[in-house]
Amino acid sequence: MKYPKFISEKSIIGVPAPSDGADSEVKINRYKNAYERFKNLGYEVVLSNNLYKSDKGRSSSAKIRSKEINDMFKSNLDFILCASGGEFLVEILPFIDFELLKNNPKFVAGFSDPTGLLYVITTKYDIASIYGKNFSNFGSSVLHESEENFLELMKGNLIPQDSYPLYEDEYIKRENGLEGYNLDKKVIWKTLDDEDVNIKGRIIGGCLDIISELSGTKYDGGKEFTEKYKDDGIIWYFDNCELSYEEVIRVLWKFNELGYFKYTKAVIFGRFGVNNTNIGYNIKKCLSDSVLNNLNIPIIYDADISHKGPSMNIINGAIAELEVKNGKGKIKFILE
Repeated sequence: MKYPKFISEKSIIGVPAPSDGADSEVKINRYKNAYERFKNLGYEVVLSNNLYKSDKGRSSSAKIRSKEINDMFKSNLDFILCASGGEFLVEILPFIDFELLKNNPKFVAGFSDPTGLLYVITTKYDIASIYGKNFSNFGSSVLHESEENFLELMKGNLIPQDSYPLYEDEYIKRENGLEGYNLDKKVIWKTLDDEDVNIKGRIIGGCLDIISELSGTKYDGGKEFTEKYKDDGIIWYFDNCELSYEEVIRVLWKFNELGYFKYTKAVIFGRFGVNNTNIGYNIKKCLSDSVLNNLNIPIIYDADISHKGPSMNIINGAIAELEVKNGKGKIKFILE
């Protein structure tokens, strides 16, 4: 696994908009505040020319968005932090110069739709990436511990991450763009068998919705990744944004057929972004009725890797030491 360099004082951070841009004053305010925050921390920030644009969930055309990514890999930027999530990052993949990315490795970080880039970079090109935050996360007036941890991670300070006390179950509409999380519900990590977990393996995953779209295409390196690192054992993590419980069961069946779970030691699910079902499922019954329940491995759910934030920061491709006990979780990363 190749680990790009972390940032240092006066590093240059590039902010592309490979998914959506800003479509309201609220989002613009948030981006502007994030820019000022990184500048005040001593970093140079290069913003996308399309950051303040949005048309049907796209900051610009697929070719323009992909050129922006390619140009950032050609440049002297030290770190690439995607602006935000969205719906259509996958459209840029045919126009990305992956040989350029492979020969000029940089850390790319993002959350949600940027999985479409992170997952490909790590599973097909053996370059670590970071899931957990977008640039927009840093626009709130006060940062949460998860954002503070991310800023340390960018510098290579791999602080063990503990589950948080509270999470945002009910999203409150933003008025000025500078609001933080509405922390209204207690965090409780759970396992299907109600047993403690203490396990080590190589971690990979991201937004379940996006991986499900990539799976089986030429951009999918999931099976090859698991084969290459089978001696480490694989820890999969999935952040379900919009899929119903029935869709999750079908997607997991597909992943199993593609060989994703052959060498898996554990699977982690964040809190589901929606709780949609046509036939009375809940998350525990959904997972226990899926193919995962036949694998005889720990299945963890309601973890802090979720669109119901805050979310932990995951180094795709790294070795992860995972612990779950008494409703709390801990993850530590080792760069091997």
